[in-house]
Amino acid sequence: MRVQFRMYGSGQRHTCVVDGDTVWLDGMNLRLQAYDTPEPYNDICGGAQEVALANRASARLLDLLNSNSFSVETFGTDRYDRTLATIRIGGTDVGDILISEGLARRWPDGNEFWC
Repeated sequence: MRVQFRMYGSGQRHTCVVDGDTVWLDGMNLRLQAYDTPEPYNDICGGAQEVALANRASARLLDLLNSNSFSVETFGTDRYDRTLATIRIGGTDVGDILISEGLARRWPDGNEFWC
């Protein structure tokens, strides 16, 4: 699949990157499984450094999705009614790419290194 994503913005929820582990794809809210990225908000445990890392993770996910063909596998929903999913590029989970680049951690058993 090839799709053009944008960064999440006011009212933009059709096809966009919300953060490093959440996207909207054709109107479906996807929570990407097996990894976690920092949150891009100011009132969190890692402060400005966490926000900066969150922004880098989001930008990298945007780049990966816009530069490659990918596949999506879904697995039900989470407690926030987001569809749980895995996105793969060339057979590799995008989460594994972000983890290898120091932009994410394994979920749920990874060390939250940004706090």
